[in-house]
Amino acid sequence: MQPNDTYEKKTKKKSPIIAKMAYIFLGLICLGLGTAGIVLPLIPTTPFALLAAFCFGKSSIRLHNWFTATHLYKNSIEGLVKNRTMTKKAKLTLLATITAVMGLSLFVMRAASAPIAPQIVLGVVWGLHVVYFGIRVKII
Repeated sequence: MQPNDTYEKKTKKKSPIIAKMAYIFLGLICLGLGTAGIVLPLIPTTPFALLAAFCFGKSSIRLHNWFTATHLYKNSIEGLVKNRTMTKKAKLTLLATITAVMGLSLFVMRAASAPIAPQIVLGVVWGLHVVYFGIRVKII
């Protein structure tokens, strides 16, 4: 039995559109959270801006070009993307936020009596973040 060519063509065309729309939606949410992070101290700007850049890059060249021209991109992550550099303030804020969020996650895991394996994985992920951003990313 031969596969239905029109069905395959329709499903192949629809899934990239759905994926692009999902990336656009996620990118806009991350853009909003990153923008809120400029004025709210507990919301990190840099990780959300990185995620927004990734999502816009996957969804649309036009959106990606627009985002890379914004002040949020230029002030938060342009140096990180191009030269692996950050300002001292951005680096310390990023490391403090990562430590706080992962520390809170570990606290919740311990309070819920979670198995030790996820706690170890969380600790390793935290350590890799500290090593990468602490050592590999240079200060401007």
